[in-house]
Amino acid sequence: MKGHRFGVLICEDLWHQGPIQQLVQAGAKSILCLNASPYSYLKSSLRAQILKTRTEEARVPIFYVNQIGGQDELVFDGDTQVIDAQGHQCAHAGWFEEKLLIVDMSEKGEITQQSFATSMPKLESIYKALVLGTRDYVLKNHFSGVLLGLSGGIDSALVLAIAVDALGADRVTAILMPSQYTASMSNEEAIAEAKTLGVRYHTIPINTVYDAFMHTLNPVFKGTKPDITEENLQARIRGTLLMALSNKMGSLVLSTSNKSEAAVGYSTLYGDMAGGFCPIKDVYKTIVYQLAHYRNQQSPVIPTRVIDRPPSAELAPNQKDEDTLPAYAILDQILEQFIDQEKTVPDIIKAGFNQEIVYKVAKMIQRSEYKRWQAAPGIRITEKAFGKDWRYPVTSAFEERGLRE
Repeated sequence: MKGHRFGVLICEDLWHQGPIQQLVQAGAKSILCLNASPYSYLKSSLRAQILKTRTEEARVPIFYVNQIGGQDELVFDGDTQVIDAQGHQCAHAGWFEEKLLIVDMSEKGEITQQSFATSMPKLESIYKALVLGTRDYVLKNHFSGVLLGLSGGIDSALVLAIAVDALGADRVTAILMPSQYTASMSNEEAIAEAKTLGVRYHTIPINTVYDAFMHTLNPVFKGTKPDITEENLQARIRGTLLMALSNKMGSLVLSTSNKSEAAVGYSTLYGDMAGGFCPIKDVYKTIVYQLAHYRNQQSPVIPTRVIDRPPSAELAPNQKDEDTLPAYAILDQILEQFIDQEKTVPDIIKAGFNQEIVYKVAKMIQRSEYKRWQAAPGIRITEKAFGKDWRYPVTSAFEERGLRE
């Protein structure tokens, strides 16, 4: 490449026309763009569009190099590629795995075309991002392994699969914590999941601990009716047991809450929210189901009964999530419009959603901010994850019209 002049851009320099034009005017014949561009499931197509636009404008090849790995909530997916001066993608290093990419370029700057995969299916990319992000968070922070509460529900089943794929079965421990409300099917399927994936598991019933709490609290609770307090107490007992095991074993507790639950506050602070890292924090419930099907296509690790059963926290008799929430198929559409697309309540109602349900969901989102501030970090897969992308105060007198009681 003697005599071939490269101009160097850093990450979002490429997103604007000015920087690349200045380098070309200064004599650059090719552009080397160095990036730490974080993953979202829409990002790869956006990068391709920007690269095509810039090469067509500047008429020079672009060597786009991106980082791979996890850092806190961010995952860097790679997507390193070479675009010729006509805007054609000539070479690609793939996603989520480090690779040495070698290309041939003539003295005139012509690049030899290589064969490669032009895209990765959405669910595959999300799953690989969750695996990579979990692996790097655990290993780079020097944890010996992870443990999680395995309930027999789909969220914990998916997180267990992610953890094993990220770290290997020998670094993962599952804890079953049944109560009087836990269905026998939940225990059966949780054990089946643990055995299928080859992880250690322990069963620690919480009934005795729960009874001790209720006995201790009885002088104060006497004369009151059972309500959500008793439900949350069960979740907090489980959180306490997991943290005790974490201290003793030196393992990181993985929380298993999803984005739908985090959005509307359908979780217990210091209970099922307890943990040091939450792999599916930015994954809506409907996507959780899709990821479970995707993972089972690789090898069947999540039982069909777990996927097909109605979701339930199992904190009260015959409890179902839809007793409190809209159906997830409806809820997630509303959440995506309100959170990811930043639409207003009136706009969502105009889109055809039931007014009463939209008001209820929006109110739940606004009133759950204090929980999200105390949630464990988790992997970002969208452009609007709770955390750095979602800057709302806990304390605010503002309420959209129609939300005030």
